[in-house]
Order: sequence, then structure tokens, then C-alpha cells
Amino acid sequence: MEASLTARDRVGIQDFVLLDAYTSESAFLDNLRKRFHENLIYTYIGTLLVSVNPYKELDIYSKKQMDTYMGVNFFELPPHIYALADNVFRTMQSEFNNHFILISGESGAGKTEASKKILQFYAVSCPSTKLLNNVRDRLLLSNPVLEAFGNAKTLKNDNSSRFGKYMDIQFDHQGGAVGGHILSYLLEKSRVVHQNHGERNFHIFYQLVEGGEEDLLRWLGLERNCQHYSYLVQGGCAKVSSINDKSDWRMVQKALSVIEFNESDIEHLFGIIASVLHLGNIKFVADVRGYASLNNNQEMHWLLGIPAQVLQQGLTHRKIEAKAEEVFSPFSVDHAVYARDALAKAIYGRTFNWLVNKINESLANKDSSRKTVIGLLDIYGFEVFNVNSFEQFCINYCNEKLQQLFIQLTLKSEQEEYEMEGIEWEPVPYFNNKIICDLVEEKHRGIISLLDEECLRPGEATDLTLLEKMEETIGGHPHFVTHKLADQKTRKTLERGDFRLLHYAGEVTYCVVGFLDKNNDLLYRNGKEVMRQSKNAIIKHCFPSTEPDSKRRPETVVTQFKSSLVGLTEILMSKEPWYVRCIKPNEAKQPGRFDDVLVRHQVKYLGLMEHLRVRRAGFAYRRKYDIFLQRYKPLCPDTWPNWKGTAAEGVRCLIKHLGYKPDEYKMGRSKIFIRHPRTLFATEDAFQVCKHKLATKIENCWRGIMARKEREKRAWAVKVIKKMTVYVVTFLLIYSRFIKGFITRNQPACNDNSEYLAYVRQNYLTRLRENLPKTVLEKDSWLTPPPIMKEVGDMFLTPAVYSRKSLVLKAQTSSMFKGKKENYPFSVCRPFVDTRIGKREYNIYLPFVPVVKYDRNGFRPRLRQLIFTQEAAYLVEEAKIKQRIDYISLKGVSVSNLSDNFLILHVTCDDIKQKGDLVLQCDYLFEALTKLSVIANKQNYIKVVQGSVRFDIQPGREGFVDFKSGQESMVYRAKNGHLMVVSVKIIKGSC
Repeated sequence: MEASLTARDRVGIQDFVLLDAYTSESAFLDNLRKRFHENLIYTYIGTLLVSVNPYKELDIYSKKQMDTYMGVNFFELPPHIYALADNVFRTMQSEFNNHFILISGESGAGKTEASKKILQFYAVSCPSTKLLNNVRDRLLLSNPVLEAFGNAKTLKNDNSSRFGKYMDIQFDHQGGAVGGHILSYLLEKSRVVHQNHGERNFHIFYQLVEGGEEDLLRWLGLERNCQHYSYLVQGGCAKVSSINDKSDWRMVQKALSVIEFNESDIEHLFGIIASVLHLGNIKFVADVRGYASLNNNQEMHWLLGIPAQVLQQGLTHRKIEAKAEEVFSPFSVDHAVYARDALAKAIYGRTFNWLVNKINESLANKDSSRKTVIGLLDIYGFEVFNVNSFEQFCINYCNEKLQQLFIQLTLKSEQEEYEMEGIEWEPVPYFNNKIICDLVEEKHRGIISLLDEECLRPGEATDLTLLEKMEETIGGHPHFVTHKLADQKTRKTLERGDFRLLHYAGEVTYCVVGFLDKNNDLLYRNGKEVMRQSKNAIIKHCFPSTEPDSKRRPETVVTQFKSSLVGLTEILMSKEPWYVRCIKPNEAKQPGRFDDVLVRHQVKYLGLMEHLRVRRAGFAYRRKYDIFLQRYKPLCPDTWPNWKGTAAEGVRCLIKHLGYKPDEYKMGRSKIFIRHPRTLFATEDAFQVCKHKLATKIENCWRGIMARKEREKRAWAVKVIKKMTVYVVTFLLIYSRFIKGFITRNQPACNDNSEYLAYVRQNYLTRLRENLPKTVLEKDSWLTPPPIMKEVGDMFLTPAVYSRKSLVLKAQTSSMFKGKKENYPFSVCRPFVDTRIGKREYNIYLPFVPVVKYDRNGFRPRLRQLIFTQEAAYLVEEAKIKQRIDYISLKGVSVSNLSDNFLILHVTCDDIKQKGDLVLQCDYLFEALTKLSVIANKQNYIKVVQGSVRFDIQPGREGFVDFKSGQESMVYRAKNGHLMVVSVKIIKGSC
């Protein structure tokens, strides 16, 4: 957002929250119009994105644009749908929770395109592997398939979604798209058999006829002429200039193959589409008794492999079960047409559901581990036509429910932020549309209940009896009016078969004609039986023989839709919401034209002003302290260039310097809240002035730094040359001494050969470490030492067995402590003489190992001797045994990784009378522990730990020894009751 403030006068305000006159609808429209005419179609209201359809191609959706918005702070760049998509994705990854994006707006406002852009962004921004790319392609190509079968040209939009779609995109812990799932809502099946003037059937019919290959059309019995099919010409606009059916057909074919539809599925699918077209061409005539009969049979051959006689009877007769017998009652012509159309709608509707399920199978994620989800809800917007029927009633009821949810979630999230930040919440007035939702869905009294009652009650129920029942039951409701209930002035605008609802978005007049038929959507039972005899695999799946033929009437369409909305609401309430509000600037779909009246109406019913008022509930702007301070710290000398305190203290210092008045801001727990946009604009203007001054200073500093670097580079080159000269001379001296040492290697040790002989000894020991015998007594398997090593030296004493024993112990110590304990490297350079811890024979025991023992209670130091025998270790004080530690009962030995000489012997302690673990300090730690590990055969029991060691004082009581590095060595009892051991850190180096 901050980046946009500099150009606010030219392009309006990029976030409506910063609009001074935020309560003015006119100011809102002025800002929207100003940006629209500059081709800036996106504007924020906080995190809500307002999108105005430009009705032309804009160069703002390239791969470069996607890269620009990836991983960038939400308000750092101008508003864009990519910014919203990226912010949702990054929030999901950081918080590991589920989100959804609600895309709403009127038909033709660009909802479907917005959904595509979000999908395309995730396809590019997510990690890429062969598996993830397959999932990505299926997610992307599910769109053209669902559009072909679920979208159609309407009066307001050439590609209008005639169903609601909710898509979950599943991501793994690395952010890769690994699966998806689609839910569909209320497909407008009535469009299959009837279209208003200026509208078309679903796209797929025209794509098949116009784009299908000759062989395919011949096999399906179709001609390449839409005018020959009754279901395609009722709207009088089979061809539309903005739609290329042939090109779209090729896209659908490609998409079906990527989504893993096999050839058989594709054949059966288009066989169904062709059969629906043939079904629409079946004509009925009345025989002498007035019953319906088929005028011709030529279409029968192409209908799903069903015997012509069976299909003919199913279309002209109804099966009635009377007690134990079945009777076939013939239809009138009107009933036969109804049965034919009902069958066509049922076939198409069930096939569409099969198609969605098939796509879901392709998108299914086989990994059962937890996934995070981003949902995309692309659902029909509020619709108002010249004639509004049952479909518009359902769609507008859906929008009422979503508006109710929108206000609840918005108010909830805003209130939670204020409470979390400790800012006092100021209630916001808004229109609560619960009264309208109750009018539609209330039990026993709502319009849905009354509609269902009329559909299900016995007798001659008609659309007009439904209207009468509504007038009788809800006639006094302030949001409901009919011709009969209206005053004289309103009555002139209503037909006798109309009723009007005052929605939150405005008044909508509905024509009640067709409500009962469309709500019933009944398919006669023998119609299902006819379909079960089809040879088409998809039809058999859609009309299974296991489907119960209940004599009870199925749920009505509006009741099913109401239930699905309840399910959708539950899904959305479980996720974090984000919103895209799409606006149609004019009815003529002309670029650059902004119709104020039309846009004002959409702003109202999309609830944008309410959302703005909620976001402006006291404070126009809120930002985290670190972000605010990072941007504006140059404005205060105390915070520039670096602030050493907390971000909150820095912001407090900054705004004090800027002169913010107490009523202009509030300090929350993690954010600053600024009440008025003008305060922020003044700060931003000051920053723009300061930025230019800083740029000049930075440029001068940069030039100085570059000049200094150049000087340093030259000086460095001189130093390097000098050092290289020294290195070469040193190398020559060392090399010459090495040659002299080699020549005099067999002479007594002297200055000339001392370094060479040291090298020989080191080389021999290195090889010996890798080739030690398994036992000390294997005299013949030892590496032959060089002549110099056979003499009595610092580390090798005769007899040979004794020196070899020392080597074995030395190697044992290395395996236990090398790279683990800090002071081990320091011990390596000292000869490893195990006899320094005792003067008696090493193979019996080693008495008088001096140790300091620390009491378990109080940690008082006591001088003791530690003696190892073949079966146990003894802690002795002046020839008096204080404690015996059997090797069997020894559970382990703990030492720290630092340079101290402490060890803790852990022993089994089951009896309260028994003594617990031993805390000892030993100057000859490595020799003692090596000897213990050999005698007790407990090599793996010695553990090098970091930080603290827990030990048992007695059963049920425990103590702790804490280890750390310090300036000097200390041992004391800390305030927390632990024994604190402080050791001096040893700097690595040669001995």
C-alpha cells in the first residue's frame, strides 16, 4: 500500500480504507471510476479485492507479473489478484490452516476469469515436479470442461456459469498442489429444454455440432447445423460472435484426455449429448382418443442403445401400480412433452454430476497425510432480469445467505483483531439481512416451506394457488409484496402472477409461473426404468438398478438446494475467508464505459460500503510495528539509520517526533492504529521529501565507499604479494630442513633431523590407529615401527607389551571422546600413561585414583579415592570403604561436552536405604573412564551430554548438575538448587 500513496492524486486511492469520505457512496464511486479509466481495475478494501471488468485484454497477467507478486508484502505493490492469491498461499503455509476465496458478483462481472487467474497463479508459483505438474494440469483443465458443460450465453454474459462451483485445492507441507475436489450447486437444468430469447443452451451442444469431426457426427447421427435441433434454437442466437465453438471443442477434447478420460468414457459422454439433441426433436401428435403418439421414429435409433419400443412406451405412457398389478396410463400430448423434457433434464443433470465426480477422481490426492486447503468459491451473483423465475429466486436466496455469512465473518475477524491488540471496539451499524433469510427459509412460514407444501399436497395445485398461499401466510411481511397486497402506485408495476422481494441488494420481481414444475423436477418412475435398459455405460451408472424406487416423492429442488447451502456454509465457516468482489461497469460489455447507476447498484448489493465501514471502525490504517518503523524511520534522527530498541519503542519515538496527537492513533500489542487517512498521507508526504534527500546522501556515501574499496583493493594486492613472498621463503626453508632430516635420519637426534623424526613418529601412529590388533597379546600382528620408534621415547616404553597396552587404551579413549568433549584435543599431546593413576599392576586393579566427591545433599566437596577391581569400583576414605558400585548395577556414566573433569556414575537404586548416583571430579578423567570401560566392559555406557545432567539422590528424589562455559572455573550451588559447574573454554590449537 505504501508504494501506491505517492501516486494517489493521479490514480485515486488504492485502498478504500484510506478514503477520507468513507461514508460517501459518491466518493466511493468517484475513486472507482478514476482508477477504471486508468485501466487500474483492482482496488482494495483492506484485504478485500474489488475487481472491475475492463472488457478488454490488459497486459497485467504475464509470467513476469506473477514473479513480481510472489512472496511480496500484500500492500507493497499495487492491488492485483495475484497479490491476494500470494498472500492467501503464504498465510496458509505459515499458519498451516485452511482458507477460502469467495468470488462473487453479477453475471458478466468477471468471476469465472478471476477464478482462472488464481488457479493459473498457483500453477506457476507452486513447486514443480512431474507428479505435481500432472495435478496442476488437471486443476487448470477442469475449468474448460466444466465451462463447456455448465456455462451458457445469457442476456448479460456470453460465458455465464449456470451452476455454483466450490473447488478445494490441496497443498502439501512444501506448498505443492497435490490434489483437489469440486462441489457443484444447482445446475440450471431447465436450460437444456428451454432458453429465453437471446440466450443459448449449454456450450457443449454447440461445440459438438460445430466442432465435432465428420466421422464422430456421422456415428452420432448429427448434422453440422444447429438450426436442425429444437433444443438449440429457442433463443434465436445459436451463433455468437464472441464465442468460437470449434476452438473451444478442441480445448475440451485436450482437457478430457489430460484429466484421464479414456476413449470409451468420451464416446459414451458425447453419445449422451447427441441423444439429448435427438430427444428434443421427438414430436408428439394426438390420436383419435386424444392420447399422445409419436409422429416419427427416425430419432429413436440414436437414443442410447435403448430398444425403440421400450423408449416409445416410456415417452407416451405412465406406469401406475394399483395393488398387485401394474397399469400403463397413456399421456396427453402436453404430458408427453413434459415427460420428454423431464427425461432430457434428468439425463443431462445426472451426467453433469457424473462428470464432476470423474474429475474429482482424477484430482484425488492418494496421500492420507494432513493437507492444507485453499477453497475457491465461484458462485452465481445476484441476478435481476426483466422476467425473474425460479432459478433467479434460488440464486438470489444463495446470495442472501452468503451476504449474511460475509458480514458475520467480517465483523468477527475485525472484532477479534481489535480485541487481540487491546483496542476498544466501536460497534458498526449495518443492515442485518437475517429478516430476509428468515422470510425465505423459515420453517412452516417461509417461502421454501410454502412452495414445498404446494408441490406435495394432493389436489390441483398451481402456481397461482402458491401465490395465494404466500399472500395469506406472509402477506404482512415488510419485505414481501404482490399485486393484491400493493398500494395503488406499486400495483401498476406488478402483474397478477408476480411477487416482489425487497432483498438487501434491492427489489426483485419474480414471476411465479413455472415455480411448481421447476421445484418438482419429477421424472416418472418408468422413465428411470427405460434408462436402465441403455447400453451406454455412463447412463447405467447414472440410473443404477440399485436406486430405490420409493413411492415417496423425492426432495424438491429448492429443499435440496437449501441443504447444500447449509453444507457450504459449514465448509466456509471452518476456513479463513478472503474476498474478491467483481463489478460489471456497463451492460453493453464495452471497454472504457462506466455506468454510474449500474455500478452504484452493485456496490450496494455486494455490501462494499458495509465492509468499508467495518474496516474503518475507528481506525483507517493499521500496520505491524516493524513494518511501519522500517519504512518511516528516516523521518526521525533517533530512529535513523538503526534503532536498537524494540520496534514498538521505535514507533513511539518516531510518532512523538512527528507530532501525532493522542486522538490520532492507538498503540496495540503488535500494531499501530492510525485513525485518519490524512495523518498517514502527511507522514507519507514527509517521507517522499526525505527520501530524495536520503538518496543524495546515499549516493555520496556510495561513491566514497567505492573509492575507499578501490584503495583497499590495491593495498590488499600489495599485502598478498608480500605474504606470498614470505610463504615461498618459509616453504623453501622447511623443505631444506626436511631433506636434511631425511639424510641424517639414522643418526642420533639433533637439530637437523628432529622435525623429520617427529614426522616419522606421527605418520606411524596415524597408520597404527587404523591397524590396531584386536587384543594386546597379538604381538606378531603389530605394524613394524621405524628404527627410531624402537627406542625408549616419551610415549613408548619397554617392554613392548606395556607400550602396546598404552596404545590400545589411547585408541579406546579416542573412540569415546574425540570430537565430543572440549578438552580431549588438549589431552592428546600428553603421553597416555595409565600408571599415573596407580603404581600397582594394571591387570589387577588401580588403587588411589584421587577424586573429589560432591555430597548429594548440599553438594559439599569431599576428598576420596576411587578404586577399580575386576567386579566393582570402590569409593574410599582413608582405607574405609564409603560406597561399593558393582559393575552390574552401573546404569551409565555421564560427562559434559565442556572442559571440566566431572563425571556422574548412575547406579540402580531400588531401596530407599541405598545410596544414589555419584557426582565426582577427577583430574585424570580420560584415563579413569577408559580403564573403567575396559574393566567393566561398559564402553557404550559413557555418554557425553550438553547442558544439564539429572541424577538420582535416592528413590523418588532427583538432583541436577548444570554445565556452562565462563571466564574462570567455578563449582557452586546455584539458586535453583542445582550444582553449577563452570569451565573455561579451551581454544583449539596445537599442543
